[in-house]
Amino acid sequence: MASVAVNRFVEICNYLQDPIHVARFQNFCGVKGTFPEKRTQPDSGQPDPDCPGLRQRVQQISSEDVGNGDAALSQVNGKQEEDTARPDGPTAAETARAKPLRRNSLTGDVGQEFLIHNKFLFYLFTFGTELGNEMFFIVFFPFLFWNIDALVSRRLIVVWAWNLFVGQSTKDMIRWSRPASPPVVKVEVFYNSEYSMPSTHAMTGTAIPFCLFMLTYGRWEYTFLFGFSLALSWSLLVCVSRVYMGMHSVLEVITGFLYSLLVLAFFQLTLEKIDNYYMTDHYAPLVIILSHVSLGLVAFSLDSWSTSRGDTAQALGTGAGAALASHVNYQLGLLQDPPLSSLPLTLPPITTGLVLRSVLRFVIGVAVLLATRMAMKAVTIPFLCRLFGLPSDDVRQARQQMKIELPYRYIVYSVVGFVCVCFVPVLFWILNLA
Repeated sequence: MASVAVNRFVEICNYLQDPIHVARFQNFCGVKGTFPEKRTQPDSGQPDPDCPGLRQRVQQISSEDVGNGDAALSQVNGKQEEDTARPDGPTAAETARAKPLRRNSLTGDVGQEFLIHNKFLFYLFTFGTELGNEMFFIVFFPFLFWNIDALVSRRLIVVWAWNLFVGQSTKDMIRWSRPASPPVVKVEVFYNSEYSMPSTHAMTGTAIPFCLFMLTYGRWEYTFLFGFSLALSWSLLVCVSRVYMGMHSVLEVITGFLYSLLVLAFFQLTLEKIDNYYMTDHYAPLVIILSHVSLGLVAFSLDSWSTSRGDTAQALGTGAGAALASHVNYQLGLLQDPPLSSLPLTLPPITTGLVLRSVLRFVIGVAVLLATRMAMKAVTIPFLCRLFGLPSDDVRQARQQMKIELPYRYIVYSVVGFVCVCFVPVLFWILNLA
């Protein structure tokens, strides 16, 4: 009985891992690839061996077209582009040619052109995938900290850093490649050189909204249904967007979602204790530095260089800097949390003055963070290259060395995290913007 259940589970996993489901979902959403076609025999009607499960339109193709991406632009997942001009299909005005917005972070590849027949879904899922990108959190966490709730923001940073470490490290241990293309259309190629199991976008896109809900429900005044619906919608949008982008199989997204819930279950029991320890214990700074650096060393030892390792070190560095700043704030009494007697908190009336003050705080704070990052980056990389005897003229090549990339990420982003949580609020107080 147990073996039957295990075999059935493996069959389901293999089924969900099949890239054909990603290709079908993309086709349903109006994404068409421009793959070069291989010669097929008339009336064969057989599936393409490179695209199992996808039946190709029977046609004769000259040998010049085979393997020629430019000559094959009129071929869309085995269908003629002229099909899109049918009276019952998308018109030329509704179809747009596009390429991935960002080139591959490792190889510099710009990706292959594809066709978009549903622009609304393209923009929706592009927005959804950005909700799981690091750039979004670089904007989201400071805004939340400076304008809404510092306690919630600093605890979210803890969850984000550890969640990303767990996800990226698991990727480097399992080492599954991205869904095959073809049949999958690579709408995004920035992370295409990384491993894909589990989806860390699905993990962060699930951990952050549900942790936000977990931390704010009862602390802020809103209904359970509203908070849960918002968190679930956020999570589903990020998860589905990764399939749409061709970056993950259905299995990888589901695994990332469930894996993140497991991480959240752990933090549900320990997050408050961790936060209090970071702020109050005299040995907390030493523990923070040692734990975050150790986790970075573990992540960097799992596999060869990739952007996933850099992202992990960046998150851990930011988490370490924010935790150290929280300790300093508490010890010096710089930023006090609202007393428990004031809970639940309510949003103040939205006035022009409040909006302008919030925007001004955000603009000044982000400007300080960008200036800090720029200055630290300009100093740190040449210093590390000189320290380890490496040429500093090729920064990209130098950063593929662990002895450069790991300390660079930690030094730069720990300082950025510290400035965000400690220095910028003091600056707001000086400028009478607190």
